[in-house]
Amino acid sequence: MRRLLIEGLLKTPLTEARPGDDDAMLAELAERLQKSARRVLGHSLSIRQVDAGSCNACELEIHALSNVYYDLERFGLRFVASPRHADVLLVTGPVTKNMREALERTYNATPNPKWVVAAGDCACGSGFFGGYANIGSVEAVVPVDLHIRGCPPTPTALLQGLVALMERAAAAT
Repeated sequence: MRRLLIEGLLKTPLTEARPGDDDAMLAELAERLQKSARRVLGHSLSIRQVDAGSCNACELEIHALSNVYYDLERFGLRFVASPRHADVLLVTGPVTKNMREALERTYNATPNPKWVVAAGDCACGSGFFGGYANIGSVEAVVPVDLHIRGCPPTPTALLQGLVALMERAAAAT
């Protein structure tokens, strides 16, 4: 017992290594996103995340955008609790029958201009999960403006997708 205690105290923890030092790239991406959002909306981008029936892997990557490493709030991006305050609906997972009405209500409660982003392979319609309880992709329920593929998509891929969405919207205005 004493041996196990001493080994546990002396060994280094088994954790993943910190992501690569791409601080400049992340800062540049977030800065581009903030500038294009201000050009299109007149304010910072507000995101409402909706889990339509996912396995939660995509949510973990989305929550990583708010952690100390990515810290998107320093650039003015924020996640909001109400669709009435959102500009973007970030939807994950295949839409289940139980979540169809909730997703439709959330979409209808979001003010215009609004954009819908399907994040992850399941939300895009090519994931692992299927069956009688699933309707399928997000696009089967609400119109989708952007698909971000990956199982799960990385925080950097999510950020790049949001930048592309806002720059496309800025170019259209």
